[in-house]
Amino acid sequence: QVRLVESGGGLVQAGGSLRLSCAASGRTFRNYAMGWFRQAPGKEREFVAAVSWSGAYTYYAESVKGRFAISRDNARSTVSLQMNSLKPGDTAVYYCAGGTTSEIGTDRSEYVYWGQGTQVTVSS
Repeated sequence: QVRLVESGGGLVQAGGSLRLSCAASGRTFRNYAMGWFRQAPGKEREFVAAVSWSGAYTYYAESVKGRFAISRDNARSTVSLQMNSLKPGDTAVYYCAGGTTSEIGTDRSEYVYWGQGTQVTVSS
């Protein structure tokens, strides 16, 4: 059974930073792409960032490009999301997601494993 556990959410002022982490277990972590999605109240869950199996390739939503950075440590089966210059519009529950292939995907349907989510709140 695959398990994804996020940590690192919290309350931060606009302009601040947070680092989210996701610990994976239950399958060969390094074989699969990983992603981060987020869901704000009343909105659909949306893609934030993804990283390929090796970590060599990353992809970001336009809204976070230049502010967020995704990375992974295959030796520790973890994936992280460094979030800088946070804005109130970044407020959401952030979910770690495990893909079905080694390559990056940006659609929810390309991910089959999900964490429970961690709340990020950015105050103005």
